[in-house]
Amino acid sequence: MHATLDALAAFPDQLAAHFASFPDPYRHWAPACWDGVPSEPFTALEQLCHVLDVEVEGYQRRIRRTLEEDNPLLVSLDGEAMARERRYAEADAEAVLADLRHARRETLALIGSITPEQFRRRARFEGYGETTLRGLVHYLCSHDQQHLAGLQWLLGKIEARAGL
Repeated sequence: MHATLDALAAFPDQLAAHFASFPDPYRHWAPACWDGVPSEPFTALEQLCHVLDVEVEGYQRRIRRTLEEDNPLLVSLDGEAMARERRYAEADAEAVLADLRHARRETLALIGSITPEQFRRRARFEGYGETTLRGLVHYLCSHDQQHLAGLQWLLGKIEARAGL
């Protein structure tokens, strides 16, 4: 699990570096077709907002509920609805990244407080099935990696467009 925790700790810097790769005009750009995107179909800026919301309202809550409740049902979030309702496209990227860094520190502190016995606590995760608290930590890391891949995918689309 050390590799997973290291990846979780490194993620905010990696996300910021990936986002910084986008020229300003492309931070809000969306391709005509999202076929093959490895994350949700969000612009670069929207990806940042989504990751922050999933960190706080998704994984932090899921971890706490799994610690406090017996075999809770952990619901998936409707990312597209959140993007519309919270107006992701109008967000300030630097503020979102700062908030994500803070939230990730909180998440890592929470994970660091979990005992080996607690890591075996069970939950049912909508869309994923039966899991443990340790499994949730791995799913969080997987979610991070999906969004780094989504940003790389967008950069590939931008390069393809620039070459036309």
